[in-house]
Amino acid sequence: MNREKEVILMRKVSTGFVYFFGALGGLLFGYDTGVISGAILFIQKQMHLGSWQQGWVVSAVLLGAVLGAAIIGPSSDRFGRRKLLLLSAIIFFIGALGSAFSPEFWTLIVSRIILGMAVGAASALIPTYLAELSPADKRGTMSSLFQLMVMTGILLAYITNYSFAGMYTGWRWMLGFAAIPAALLFIGGLVLPESPRFLVKMGHIDSAREVLDTMNKHDTKAVDKELSQIQEQAKIVSGGWTELFSKMVRPSLIIGLGLAIFQQVMGCNTVLYYAPTIFTDVGFGVNAALLAHIGIGIFNVIVTAVAVMIMDKVDRKKMLIYGAIGMAASLFVMSFGMKFSGGSHVAAIISVIALTIYIAFFSATWGPVMWVMIGEVFPLNIRGLGNSFSSVINWAANMVVSLTFPSLLDFFGTGSLFIGYGVLCLFAIWFVHAKVFETRNRSLEEIEATLRAKAGETEPASATK
Repeated sequence: MNREKEVILMRKVSTGFVYFFGALGGLLFGYDTGVISGAILFIQKQMHLGSWQQGWVVSAVLLGAVLGAAIIGPSSDRFGRRKLLLLSAIIFFIGALGSAFSPEFWTLIVSRIILGMAVGAASALIPTYLAELSPADKRGTMSSLFQLMVMTGILLAYITNYSFAGMYTGWRWMLGFAAIPAALLFIGGLVLPESPRFLVKMGHIDSAREVLDTMNKHDTKAVDKELSQIQEQAKIVSGGWTELFSKMVRPSLIIGLGLAIFQQVMGCNTVLYYAPTIFTDVGFGVNAALLAHIGIGIFNVIVTAVAVMIMDKVDRKKMLIYGAIGMAASLFVMSFGMKFSGGSHVAAIISVIALTIYIAFFSATWGPVMWVMIGEVFPLNIRGLGNSFSSVINWAANMVVSLTFPSLLDFFGTGSLFIGYGVLCLFAIWFVHAKVFETRNRSLEEIEATLRAKAGETEPASATK
């Protein structure tokens, strides 16, 4: 698309449209990671899979996600956020249909890895894209739409699993259904604007101004100020990997890697995976447990929606710290309940309540805030690379936690294992307090200027800390 057509098109596109389709990849992210929990029950029977093969069917997406975040994400610094988002939509579509029509085990594994590449790319691209499109005072809210879409995708996966559970080929419909939102993402992506930061970096100043004018609701003063700041930062030549590991970027890198790791090792995915088992332990039947799982999904979406609304009203650090406190307390209570749930119906009920509270704290804090912050803290010229590197670490941590969970569960038992995750929540509190700096209500350029000033490279832009 040439620049003149892009400028004309941008004038016709609403901000709501941009944010919705910009975040739509998060729905595919959530759906494709959540749908396998129900589909694997039927895949295992029809393909006669052993436990090792089942594990690979589930974790193939995680392996692909690491590859996608590592390969596709950094390319956005060279080719642009929008083009790579379109590529991700195509990969989502191919992976979904390939999974649905897989005749045997290895075709399914390859298709799931392809699907995972799109998931990883989306996790690396979308937080950066939304952060670069949003005004400073709305960036937290708009960037956290990604996590809201992820939770919506997980809920949609739960509903789809329940809907097709009675069909012999239901798992194929479960996996193939993701092709529909993938097609919508591609169609919407055709009219999405490029990031104004990337446009300035490429020298397309007029196009960048049009995008900023739309996203700032035609506030000329705000557009001029933001464009001037972007142009100043864009003059700095990128050092690639050298700059990512430089003294100046080190505080951002520590934040990105630390938040990515702690989000996983605090047990978020294991608790969600274990939820159906807890419901059956309380006395729910299998169908009732699946319905209860849908209830958890609805609750997740509601809590995340609340987080979206307050994201720019509460400091990021406070949300992370209070979230970790609530998660730790919930895990300790849940562990206590699990230790006695075998002989006590009351203890089992306490476990379910604690699990629900844990999910609420995660969905309102660490779930969205981690993705918001890794899209904010890196300098413009390596923002795609930094976000991608953090996403790779997040997916690698996800894979390690997911693969070790069954063995740790057998060795420690449910009660003791979740105490361990609770202790890691306490370490996360220390990390946030000691290593994370506040980003709320600061422009991306102010954050970068402060980093360079601390490294002795230039004077900081004025900013409210």
